[in-house]
Order: sequence, then structure tokens, then C-alpha cells
Amino acid sequence: MLTVTNRDLEVLYTREQIGTRVAEMGLQITQDLKGEKLVMVGVLKGAAIFLADLARAVDAEATFDFVAVSSYGKGQRSSGAVKLIKDLDQSIEGKNVLIVEDILDTGLTLSYLRKLFLQQHPRSLRIATLLDKPSRRIEKIDADYVGFSIPNLFVIGYGMDYAERYRNLPDICLMSPEHPE
Repeated sequence: MLTVTNRDLEVLYTREQIGTRVAEMGLQITQDLKGEKLVMVGVLKGAAIFLADLARAVDAEATFDFVAVSSYGKGQRSSGAVKLIKDLDQSIEGKNVLIVEDILDTGLTLSYLRKLFLQQHPRSLRIATLLDKPSRRIEKIDADYVGFSIPNLFVIGYGMDYAERYRNLPDICLMSPEHPE
């Protein structure tokens, strides 16, 4: 198992804090569903671990689908342009849909996906994000379920990366601009 201390990274949220918050989110989603079915759409790659944990915390009949979008490339700054790399495999028409995202930052990605999905006429469309950075918002969009609200920090771990690295760290850690190895 990777240890954060070996990398001199500061832990923002421990795996225990994340687990507790994800369980609370799952309970709220379960209550809001009122026994109805759910399609959970994970935004690859960053939300994969969060989706897996959140799915186990939601007590409902759920199916998964995934989309892949790109706005970051290999750096720390968003390019500002959202590109769909992988679309949904199933129709979401008439279904309860939950978009599961790792970070709600500028809002560009989730605004794009919301518009795209609403064209397919889902029964309901909600957003769950593990981290919310409201200070970075360009597009006006809010998540229905938020794990943690954070300031403008660059974070890695628990599925989130820097140039495809660090996704498998169990905690959410801070990466300073001078840290990349």
C-alpha cells in the first residue's frame, strides 16, 4: 500500500473522513430516491473510486454507466474547452440519473454534461461531487450532493491525479505547484 508520508504530501482528508462523508451522501441519495431505480454515471477517470464507494452506500437498485471528458490534459490548469471522449452506453430517457464527479471546479464539465444529458429527457438528473471548489466557478452550476467544499487547492488521490499519477492514494492530498516529480 502506498503511504502518503513517503511522498511528503499533506493530507487534506483521510480515507476515514472520506468514508464517513460518502456514507452520509449515500444515505441522503437513498432517502431522495424513495425506492426508485437509479443510473449512476461516473465521469472517468477521476470519479471511478468515488463512484464505487458511493454506489455501495446507496440502498437502491442501481446501474452504472460512464462518460469520459477532457478539459485538463496533463497539467494542473483547465484548458477551458470540454471534449467528450466516451459517451453513455445506454439510454437515460425516463430514468433517474446521478452524475458522479470527483471535483466541481469551474463548472464547465458538469454544465456541458448536464446540457447533454437533459437532451435525452431523463426522469430526474442530479449531481454528486466529492469535492466542490466554488471560488473557481465560471459556469453557474451547483451539485445536489457535495462531499466537501474546499478552497482553490490542487488535490490528488482517491481517484484524482496529476498527469495520471497518484490516483491510487487512499487519502485526498494537496499537491503544491513545486511538488511534481
